[in-house]
Amino acid sequence: MNKFLRLAVAAGLLAGLVFQPPGFAHSLREGGEAVSVADSRMSITPPRSWNRLSGNLGKNTESWSLDGAQLNAVVFYGGIPAGKPLVRERDRKDNPLPKVGNNMLLIEVPELLEGTYRTERQIGDFEVTASAPGMFLGHDGIIFSYRYVDADQLTRMGEARAALIDGKLYMITFDAPRLHYFEETADDFRALADTARLS
Repeated sequence: MNKFLRLAVAAGLLAGLVFQPPGFAHSLREGGEAVSVADSRMSITPPRSWNRLSGNLGKNTESWSLDGAQLNAVVFYGGIPAGKPLVRERDRKDNPLPKVGNNMLLIEVPELLEGTYRTERQIGDFEVTASAPGMFLGHDGIIFSYRYVDADQLTRMGEARAALIDGKLYMITFDAPRLHYFEETADDFRALADTARLS
């Protein structure tokens, strides 16, 4: 991608960022240092430094980024129990989120993420592009990829790894704009996810 186009994409994305009030801060996660994530038993040892984004999407969630959430975002879901949604519900009565099922199968996890994105982010165009069995946190899991168009009509791509352990869902997702940023940082996500461990 030529330099001008990359700058134009970045400028457009940054223009859409929400204003962050004074005192808003992220915290650095140093490369090579193990850290527990999402208030859970899951830990990560990032090969390089990442930024932990302040705030969270819900209980047992945590978000990291290299360049800002609009450009690349990793979300850790640390043991979401049956009967609970992946993220905090804004309107439980009129716009309920899908929940982790009591007897959920691994093949249903991509559908759960899709339903969550469609409801919580108001996304109409979402497609799971690949799915395969894979080990995650030392357990049988699922690895899948997806594509969607966000509210700004920007096409994003994503990857996820998940496992159901003791009735709870553990998952890591990675999202970035298809144009340049996904390919630029996907290997960083994969290297990060490879370090995931369960205590």
